[in-house]
Amino acid sequence: MTAVTDQDQDHTEPTDHPDRADHADHVDHEGVGESGPAPAEDAVSDDVSETASEGDGPGDAEADSNADSNADGDADRGAAGDKPAGDTVPEEPARTEEDSGGRHARVKAESEGFWDDGLIARRVTEETAAAQPVVLETRASAPQTVTPLAYDGPLRSRLDALRELVGLSRTRLDSRTLSEAGRVLDEAAARRRLSGQHTVVAIAGATGSGKSQLFNTLAGVTISETGVRRPTTAAPIVCSWSDGAATLIDRLGVPGRLRRRPVQSAQSEAQLRGLVLVDLPDHDSAAVQHREQVDRILALVDAVIWVVDPEKYADAVLHERYLRPMAGHAEIMFVVLNQIDRLPGEAAEQVLDDLRRLLDEDGIALGEYGEPGATVLALSALTGDGIGELREALGQFVAERGAPARRIAADVDAAAWRLRPVYATGRRTGLSEEARDEFAARLAEAVGATAAGEAAERAWLRNAGRACGTPWLRLWRWYEDRREPATGRVLLRAQADEEATARQRVEQAVRTLAERASTGLPAPWAQAVREAAVRGSQGLPEALDELAVRAGLPPGRPPRPGWWPAAVLAQASMTVLQVLGGLWLLGQIIGFMAPNLGVPVLLMVAGIVGGPLVEWSCRIAARGPARRYGTEAERRLREAAAGCGRARVLDPVAAELLRYREVREQYGRVVGV
Repeated sequence: MTAVTDQDQDHTEPTDHPDRADHADHVDHEGVGESGPAPAEDAVSDDVSETASEGDGPGDAEADSNADSNADGDADRGAAGDKPAGDTVPEEPARTEEDSGGRHARVKAESEGFWDDGLIARRVTEETAAAQPVVLETRASAPQTVTPLAYDGPLRSRLDALRELVGLSRTRLDSRTLSEAGRVLDEAAARRRLSGQHTVVAIAGATGSGKSQLFNTLAGVTISETGVRRPTTAAPIVCSWSDGAATLIDRLGVPGRLRRRPVQSAQSEAQLRGLVLVDLPDHDSAAVQHREQVDRILALVDAVIWVVDPEKYADAVLHERYLRPMAGHAEIMFVVLNQIDRLPGEAAEQVLDDLRRLLDEDGIALGEYGEPGATVLALSALTGDGIGELREALGQFVAERGAPARRIAADVDAAAWRLRPVYATGRRTGLSEEARDEFAARLAEAVGATAAGEAAERAWLRNAGRACGTPWLRLWRWYEDRREPATGRVLLRAQADEEATARQRVEQAVRTLAERASTGLPAPWAQAVREAAVRGSQGLPEALDELAVRAGLPPGRPPRPGWWPAAVLAQASMTVLQVLGGLWLLGQIIGFMAPNLGVPVLLMVAGIVGGPLVEWSCRIAARGPARRYGTEAERRLREAAAGCGRARVLDPVAAELLRYREVREQYGRVVGV
């Protein structure tokens, strides 16, 4: 309640007017602070709790009507000649030119609705306002320098890693999966640009838990409306203990008419300097917009004071919807058991112990014995029992200036935990050399590398047989080849069947490789690996067919070793001996030559036996070169098939695995590993 002297009552404005508080501030300084207190019966009620329920909800019309009624009453009481008998107005002492100029500049700035931190000054106490006015703190109109928040090295590194992680994952993960990480990055960047000397603390609780009463007790003045009507708090209300927090409050979306200042107290100012306290609507309110405001602001504040009462401290909505999901934010949480004045004897300690048990089941670390965690207290906002302990803990918490960074770090932990299923698994991932070799072997089998090598070996042996065989055997083979029936239709069918079989082998090889490469990967990355393998397999059978034609048997005859001319000469000599012996015998038969059977028969036997012997020797000698020739042909085809498969399938799959390895490393940096 703010006291207004009679001489200024005719200037009193309604409560909801943006200049109302400024005018009251001016009057208190000039009319009260210098002239002395006005009589109690001249005090006009400035119902600051009216604006507590103002917002976007249905209570706006009621609040506006109340404000208008108060304004009308103030105007009536402030009319000339309506002062009660005996009321006197002390004369205002003389003012220096400097005082007048300074007040004039301040009044002008306040009348324009301008504050350097955007806060409306409402520094009064409910208990003493009726007796005497409270001197408000004078504030300079010049804007103060705001020191932005600074993150330490590890937190900056984690934020950079999270930003890199999101960038690398945009093409592999849907936007819904990355939305929380993106929100954390945006909020971290936004909070970093704002004041690092202030700590924004929200008071949250269920209907009837007494959070608004606790808010008023900490502020030392009735700011937030309390009562039996539910829900009482319809919109968030902010109270700041120091200047320079306007941008922080703007970030919360709290309008200027819902911004307050606490009661003037040197001890409170020193103890809670830098605190920005927010009274939230009920998180279990029947109004959906109230719950939405709670969820929105809880994601923006630096710390939270959860207020519970003996009846609802075990409420499932509180634990399952808020406390359990925010278990990682224990270091920036206060859990306050209010209304202990209603509990008889040792019941308060028993309820407090049960509350600690429930918090432990929620996974919330308790800050006991000097360990980091949530602070759990029991108090009564009505009687003031335990308020001093909360003030001390809250003052030390704010003085550390570490809550914003701890909040961001906890948000990063929560985002990383939600992303864990898409980045981390407990299994080994990647392609082993054995899997790569097996894939290459399957492609070589599909392209017929083994058959091509065997065919090359047979071709080499056949060429050797033609070069080193007897003329009579070569003539017989030629005759047999001419006698074989035409089987072109059967060969075409067999070729078509072989092509179909080869295509199936290629597809099977690609599927097997994709399954092995995706084993152990999170679902999105496994799907990306399989898709890369399928894209690479398109057109692979045709490419292998063309490759088989190019890298198959070289045109022409296989190369001949150096001993082939000697073998051919030996085989020709054996043939000459046979022909010479035969002609000699023929000459003896017709009487052209003297009979002598020994020499011609010996020559013929030597030629007949020597020819096959030379051919057999050449065949044995040709096995080694033929095998090497066939192996070389098979190797060339295998390498060509492996190169084709590597370029089309293995490299894209390896690129996906490398990308996953990169994001996995970034994820390790995010979680601090």
